[in-house]
Amino acid sequence: MEIAALVSGGVDSSVVVHQLKEMGYDPTIFYIRIGMEDKDGYIDCPAEEDIEITSYIARKYGCRFEIVSLHEEYWENVVSYTIDAVKRGLTPNPDMMCNKLIKFGCFEQKWGKDFDKIATGHYATTSVVDGKVYLSTAKDRVKDQTDFLAQVNYLQISKLMFPIGHLLKSEVREIAASEHLPSAARKDSQGICFLGKINYNDFIERYLGKRPGKIVELETGKVLGKHNGYWFHTIGQRKGLGLSGGPWFVIKKDIRRNIIYVSNGYDVETQYGTVIPMQGFDFITEDPWGDFEGEKKIAFKIRHTPEFTFGKIRKKGDLYVIDSEEKVQGIAPGQFGVVYDKDCHLCYGSGMIINPEV
Repeated sequence: MEIAALVSGGVDSSVVVHQLKEMGYDPTIFYIRIGMEDKDGYIDCPAEEDIEITSYIARKYGCRFEIVSLHEEYWENVVSYTIDAVKRGLTPNPDMMCNKLIKFGCFEQKWGKDFDKIATGHYATTSVVDGKVYLSTAKDRVKDQTDFLAQVNYLQISKLMFPIGHLLKSEVREIAASEHLPSAARKDSQGICFLGKINYNDFIERYLGKRPGKIVELETGKVLGKHNGYWFHTIGQRKGLGLSGGPWFVIKKDIRRNIIYVSNGYDVETQYGTVIPMQGFDFITEDPWGDFEGEKKIAFKIRHTPEFTFGKIRKKGDLYVIDSEEKVQGIAPGQFGVVYDKDCHLCYGSGMIINPEV
């Protein structure tokens, strides 16, 4: 079987190569060179160290190694989506779009098509149910990344391999250490997909600039301070507001007037909700319910956390609506509601959250 392994230089994808060799495969390693190259030729995310480590891994395990570039495609698909969503006052999820459109989209169309499987260092697994492949959760619930993969389609999930999905992060680091991999003690990357090395606010400011506006207390209408633009803030945010006497939480945004509304306290009632409407819901493998009346029990996530929340899902016209069993903090339009079976094992799919006034 011909396998393409996407390796970034981090510990997870490095151990993927080791695991594949242990399974008897001889993968071809691909490093996807993606930065932020704009019309002025500005590039973020220097990749030299990543490439050096990935090159070492390829030599150590005797694998073919290819560096490929998807700069332009990343700009057109992920960066433009992110900027557009932020400008509209939404909370985007670049990681989901990057997986769907770049790693398993553009890469597949250009190079992956020549391989039987594509292996990555995601903490996820696949399960076969009634002859069909499902995206399913990882052994390490803290590291589980199925929520970042919940926009992939059936053709993509059918071709994916997650060789570390059955391992705990601690076990991955142990393997890396025992194999003397240079990434063994390397920190996990943080931030936007391939943009882990740059500050998110700096990224947004470069494309949207600053636009000073008021920070207003929701309950009283009192002006508490100023912000540099609604696009720097998201619903549920509690840090980076520069207000004293907190904690303060962002409750809503007035896009037209460039006003951020906040509330004070640890348990601000207005920052919680139980109704989560989603548009454009996509099932990864198949719709497990078909046309149904009433509600179905589910588990779900609306942000990247180890914890699942439980509730029921119902149809309302073209929308799927989650009714949560408990109040959920910071329901942010633009983010994705990711739906799982009630056992928190199979990931059914996801839809974009819209305003809860539905």
